[in-house]
Amino acid sequence: MDTDVFVLQSDQVDLLNQVADDVFDNVVQPELVAEFIADSRHHLAVAVSGNAVVGFASAVHYVHPDKPNELWVNEIGVTPVMQGQGIGKRLMKTLLALGAELGCDEAWVLADEDNARARSFYESLDGEASAAVMYSFRCHE
Repeated sequence: MDTDVFVLQSDQVDLLNQVADDVFDNVVQPELVAEFIADSRHHLAVAVSGNAVVGFASAVHYVHPDKPNELWVNEIGVTPVMQGQGIGKRLMKTLLALGAELGCDEAWVLADEDNARARSFYESLDGEASAAVMYSFRCHE
């Protein structure tokens, strides 16, 4: 069965009603989908096979007051039964092409240092590892 990969548009959100197992970390919630899609700087590439979403990659288009636009890739997920078929690469390439259309000079993504699979995946797409260190904070006490 063919798999189509494209950037989800607001009139296509109903596709997220049928998602294959283990694509997203949690159950897709309609109110969060609506909020995500309503923000023009949020982007969701999806892979659809048959009637089901079998993969996704999400990104945010950042505009800065002092540097070129950037695309931050938040996460990628592909249902385990379809991994290894190039769907993740197609999703990333779709987001990178979107970033170019949006005038982004650079795209970036974070991977845990000990996540060899993710690091290998990003390197296979010519991603360059940096020495950046990520800090996380709670927004509430």
